[in-house]
Amino acid sequence: MAQRLALRRLLALGPRPLPSRGLPLRAFGLSAARGSAFNVQDGSDFQERVVNSPKPVVVDFHAQWCGPCKILGPRLEKMVAKQDGKVVMAKVDIDDHTDLAIEYEVSAVPTVLAMKNGDVVDKFVGIKDEDQLEAFLKKLIGA
Repeated sequence: MAQRLALRRLLALGPRPLPSRGLPLRAFGLSAARGSAFNVQDGSDFQERVVNSPKPVVVDFHAQWCGPCKILGPRLEKMVAKQDGKVVMAKVDIDDHTDLAIEYEVSAVPTVLAMKNGDVVDKFVGIKDEDQLEAFLKKLIGA
């Protein structure tokens, strides 16, 4: 468990540039969502970064073994990144954070919550297309 947590923290730092050796530097693996999405580390991290967030938060409850989650997650991250910092995205692996899944009554994955000022204001279960995700986000940020 400690190794997994250390690895997640290391991955959260993002990619580091390699020595150029005279070649132009190029960044690999940088996504447009960088900075607008994060993995929840534990209950206190969730409390601090989601419940106490001054911005609206989209919470993606997912699992590594969930096929629809692998489709929805990147699509949702892309849509959140397009909101220009008006909303952030928290990713919660239900296998690592069963307590949070139970607390928020997650009975299937993917489950996505919209939270504002620590309260759940909207929710959906299952996969959505980009138009539906955009409407969900616009409703959350009040646009």
